[in-house]
Amino acid sequence: MGSTVRRPLSTAFLLLTMCQLCLAEQAQQPPAMSVQKIRDNIYMVKGGSGANAGVFISDKEVVVIDAKMTAESARQMIEEIKKLTTAPITRVILTHSDRDHVNGLAGFPRGLTIIAQTQCQKEMEEAFKDPALAHLREYLPTHDYEVSSMRTAWVGLEIDPEQYRLFHFGPAHTSGDTVVWFPMAEVAFIGDLAFVGRDPLVHRQKGGTSLGYAATLKKIIELGAETYVSGHSDPLTTADLEGLLSAIKEKQAKVKALIAEGKSFEDIKTAFGIADQAGGTGGRRFPSLVEVIYLDLTEKK
Repeated sequence: MGSTVRRPLSTAFLLLTMCQLCLAEQAQQPPAMSVQKIRDNIYMVKGGSGANAGVFISDKEVVVIDAKMTAESARQMIEEIKKLTTAPITRVILTHSDRDHVNGLAGFPRGLTIIAQTQCQKEMEEAFKDPALAHLREYLPTHDYEVSSMRTAWVGLEIDPEQYRLFHFGPAHTSGDTVVWFPMAEVAFIGDLAFVGRDPLVHRQKGGTSLGYAATLKKIIELGAETYVSGHSDPLTTADLEGLLSAIKEKQAKVKALIAEGKSFEDIKTAFGIADQAGGTGGRRFPSLVEVIYLDLTEKK
């Protein structure tokens, strides 16, 4: 009788465990890839492994903005692009050097033109020194640029500025962020220069600054785009970016006031409810925006 009672309980336990394992496996699977038309011949590619990417299709070529995080997802994205056009992919523009935007380059054909801001190129060169990323060294940018311009011919390429332009407004999310601006369509791809539902992430280890982030966000708003495409959200509007900028400035003002009152770093973290708990990649916690603001305001340059 005892064994008859225990057997159903054991079976139920095993079923529950199997369901939990299945759910955990599903949670690790990247979301399905989809292509969303933004306007005219400009598209956003969502899903797969890595950040949102962009696609610009002209009569003769395809320009891709950012490359996903894995070669597999990049190849899947290329297959989706083939459903839209028979034109070849000739160029990839990188908004910055984070792995979820660049590591998928290995899935692209060799010999493409790869464009990035100069500091982005340097950050990629440093990252690809890792033996595990050695296969990406042949995908380093082939053309780089230093500062923003209303023209894009200065990268050594024939680019019609009426089609798209590249802007670098200084260190922000990283030291080498690029905004890709399509003036006729009033669409801008801005990489990780805007987040929704969370504070912006600023990579100080890559030369990013919270003050520069706010200044860059102001410049992006001044472009007057109808649609802004970021790396980790649905398409955004000017009102969305203005709300984000306002929230950043509010935190900056509060941190500055607390510093003026003589509050310590720990006092300020406590005031904002920031705990020193593990998180992020490999158990590391990325510094919060408040912490970055404090360091930007107090560290000697």
